[in-house]
Amino acid sequence: MIIQETIREQVTGHPVVLYMKGTPQFPQCGFSDAAVRMLQSCGVDTFFSVNVLADAAIRQGIKDYSNWPTIPQLYVNGEFVGGCDIMREMHASGELQRLLAPQTA
Repeated sequence: MIIQETIREQVTGHPVVLYMKGTPQFPQCGFSDAAVRMLQSCGVDTFFSVNVLADAAIRQGIKDYSNWPTIPQLYVNGEFVGGCDIMREMHASGELQRLLAPQTA
């Protein structure tokens, strides 16, 4: 349960959190790279990221926390938004930009 508490603190302690493979500067998979680029295209240049490759407990723990099987995972204001495919759909419709607009002000 300690890992779940850590994740809860990360998710609620930062306005935008991306659990990803690698880092924003050096993504380790195409989906994580796409997620970072979408955030940047929405004007979110600074966000809290967690490299799930650095910690197996976090990698599994975030999947359990969200009940979502894949990485990356985006959280905004403590709420799970989705993975890369959902981010892509939201970005295409403009919904992601609207969701993130308060974070860029």
